[in-house]
Amino acid sequence: MNRQILTLGIFSIFLSCASTKEASKNTAQILRDNSTFLVTEISTDKTYGYSPKNPVEVGGAKNSEGPRNERRFLNALAGPNGEKISYYRAGSCCPIKSSNDPYGFGSVMLDNYRVTWKNAKDTVSIYINMYDSSKLKAPVGFTIKE
Repeated sequence: MNRQILTLGIFSIFLSCASTKEASKNTAQILRDNSTFLVTEISTDKTYGYSPKNPVEVGGAKNSEGPRNERRFLNALAGPNGEKISYYRAGSCCPIKSSNDPYGFGSVMLDNYRVTWKNAKDTVSIYINMYDSSKLKAPVGFTIKE
């Protein structure tokens, strides 16, 4: 009897930790307007958005809004001095692990966007994950659109 209670208690703790981790991984995004997410801070992590190992997680794939959420995120960004940015989707790349894989393989592909602004020296690659969702931040070097 005591062994069953102990096992049940450990199992309950495991489930609560796993669900907490998953809940933090799937943050609901807030819209500024229909075509733009509300982004309120700039990341201090120099790899955020710039590395396939640390993509921006916009979510939305489950609701068929993944590509739209990618654009909503990019629409919230401005260049380093507030410049209007332009972007295009360069393609999909970089398989990563995700429990939100709609096909059950355990991995999803990221989308790579190329971003630039007036007087930029080059375009910048931003990696976006539309399957998972977390707090959105502007990558280092960008500002938030007014």
